[in-house]
Amino acid sequence: MPGLDSAVAELTADREHGASWMARRAVETLLEISEQPFSSSDQLFDTLVDAGRRLAEARPGVGAIAGAAGRVLAAANAHRSLEPDELRRLVEEEARSIIHGRERAAASIAVQLQSKIEGKVVMTHSASATVREALVHGSPARAICTISEPVGEGRAFADDLRGEGLTVDLVDDAEGPAALETVDVFLIGADTVFRCGTLCNKIGTTRLAEAAQKHGVPTIVACEIVKLAPIEAASAPEQSEAEKTLFELTPPELLSEIVTEEGCHTPEEIAALVDRTPFLRDGYALLLPANAL
Repeated sequence: MPGLDSAVAELTADREHGASWMARRAVETLLEISEQPFSSSDQLFDTLVDAGRRLAEARPGVGAIAGAAGRVLAAANAHRSLEPDELRRLVEEEARSIIHGRERAAASIAVQLQSKIEGKVVMTHSASATVREALVHGSPARAICTISEPVGEGRAFADDLRGEGLTVDLVDDAEGPAALETVDVFLIGADTVFRCGTLCNKIGTTRLAEAAQKHGVPTIVACEIVKLAPIEAASAPEQSEAEKTLFELTPPELLSEIVTEEGCHTPEEIAALVDRTPFLRDGYALLLPANAL
């Protein structure tokens, strides 16, 4: 499938966009595949599962891809007795719900974060679209962005925030831990938050979270539900060598709070949130080996 091959190659090579964009790209690809002719619902479903696995395997460190693709597959699996055209319409409805729901989720998270960052000095690392939404609407006194090597996306992120009227400082990654001494909140996005509360995010996050804890600064993670993984960090698919230079795991004891569209949670509460969100486990069950769950 040329469209699938192109999307997999794009996701594998991408170093510009965040997890939310990658999740959307994966869902759009599944939607395009579902629009092709199929002789049976089983053929449509099996093709979607194979495509979902390839998309998730393209960036195993980005749980949002597996979460979003898994939600589409879980919905299709629950209704695979439908005729092909009906199943196709259901997939389309679910895909479009995910795409539009991402904007609603980010807006909800921004509302919940407003009281935590309004009038405060807020540091962030990398370039989370969810964090951007919160900063733009949260009226912080000042934002501090790290350059976020090796890609350096913090530079463009800082310029973007300045364009929205925010006062923004840009600091070298090496200066980040010291800069946290003057910060009120360390606010970061997430590529994945595992059931155990462990965070997978841009390399350098752990060092900054350690410094934040040392200075008594809360580390808050802004994370849509679709980025939660119903597996322990120890069971996560192995990252590629390229991904290991970009992402790292940050232990839950360094995280103060994880804010989703459904509320604010401690890392210890993430397991219960995952367990009451059936599409996460059902979707991952279709994408991962049985022994991974």
